[in-house]
Amino acid sequence: PIKKQYDQMLDNPIQPMPDPRHMRCVEWGGKRYPSLEDVLDACNTVLMCAPEANGEVSYQAFRHEEEHVGLPLVDLAEPTRSNSVTFFDLTRQPRRILTSPCWTGMVNDGRAYSAWCMNVERLVPWRTLTGRQSLYLDHQWYLDFGEHIPTYKPRLNPRKTGDIIKSRVDDKALILNYLTPHGKWNIHSTYKDNHRMLMLSRGMDPVWINDRDAERIGLEDNDWVEVYNDNGVVVTRANVSRRIQPGTCMYYHAVERTVYIPISQERGKRGGGHNSLTRIRINPLFLAGGYAQFTYGWNYWGPTGILTRDTHVCVRKMEKLEW
Repeated sequence: PIKKQYDQMLDNPIQPMPDPRHMRCVEWGGKRYPSLEDVLDACNTVLMCAPEANGEVSYQAFRHEEEHVGLPLVDLAEPTRSNSVTFFDLTRQPRRILTSPCWTGMVNDGRAYSAWCMNVERLVPWRTLTGRQSLYLDHQWYLDFGEHIPTYKPRLNPRKTGDIIKSRVDDKALILNYLTPHGKWNIHSTYKDNHRMLMLSRGMDPVWINDRDAERIGLEDNDWVEVYNDNGVVVTRANVSRRIQPGTCMYYHAVERTVYIPISQERGKRGGGHNSLTRIRINPLFLAGGYAQFTYGWNYWGPTGILTRDTHVCVRKMEKLEW
């Protein structure tokens, strides 16, 4: 069984990985299907079906995309057609994903992922009504909300958004707009705890604060701070930088915090991760559908959570550390 092979692999790391073509199967209705009887079976089935992990699936997906857009694209998958990744591979070391028509980047030959490469370099149409980038959106909802063209909107009042009502605010605390950009020192929650990544990120995940804002409360680079609002709290170090816009702080997202988490003086509990400070808000415009590109598709266009940018936090320098 696949689980027994996995256990043997842990006992003997030199042992070769099992061939994904030898995955366990079950028969149903006279046909054979990949087994989903345990979690390892399920993980390998997902990887086997994903064009990012199975070169043959990527190749066939690009063939279908060629018919859809009328352009030659299978050459993007040809060099990696025989490549595949299993759960066993991922437990050993990080693996590069394969180029996939599900995304717009091209990662062949060690190229870093960047969005819209296929649209610009291979002329794949954007997924809009015209096939081009759209700035004017003539959907009635967008017209009603005044967002049919790119529109500047000022920051919301933190009191009115309900993020800072019960939280303590005084002259030793900053009220800042809270942003959670894509992870800088990790791949989502994965592979940040290796030596190289820890060296790059000063060993932890700090909150980035403007130098002038920090000066207002006597905060210096690498000081411990607690970042809190009515939703929750994060305890971490401050990365003081003039590259951060005044009135704003950033905490890179998807951090799986398992170490260096002191107890919050405000809440008496350990300060958690980036989502401790956010709450789900739905932008009603993302529910628009039934016209051109405004058609709900999972992971493409649909109701997403507005987690940050409209969220505000208090930042306070820690007086003492309690572990």
